[in-house]
Amino acid sequence: MPFTSHMDAALEQARAAALRGEVPVGAVIVSPKGQVVAQAGNRTRELNDPTAHAEMLVIRQACAALGQERLEGYDLYVTLEPCPMCATAISFARIRRLYYGASDPKSGGVECGARVFSQPQCHHVPEVYDGLAQQDCAEILTSFFKEKRR
Repeated sequence: MPFTSHMDAALEQARAAALRGEVPVGAVIVSPKGQVVAQAGNRTRELNDPTAHAEMLVIRQACAALGQERLEGYDLYVTLEPCPMCATAISFARIRRLYYGASDPKSGGVECGARVFSQPQCHHVPEVYDGLAQQDCAEILTSFFKEKRR
């Protein structure tokens, strides 16, 4: 099956999060057949929940929709490098492939910071592909925070 990026759908979720006043991060989970199973954007402020990151919400949605606790064979697209909490959840969910757009030198948990998947305690390591739509993903974050500082 040819590769089809679902980063545009993740970017839509990020834009919707920005409109809600949330940090604009969006995520999408795709089935092995390429169908979008779940999509979400950050909702930490709306839900008063520090764990309501886009990745956590989309993993919860997909597991609930599928009636299973693991997502073996499923792919995750997210606009920003997952933090350590989300990277750990990705590992626990057994996500097959992680695609992300912008790196997060401040709070990342994959290539920056904690590097969760490189730790010996990490039981499952997804295939990781970074830099998908990197410029678009970075721009939405830069614009959001520039506007907040005004």
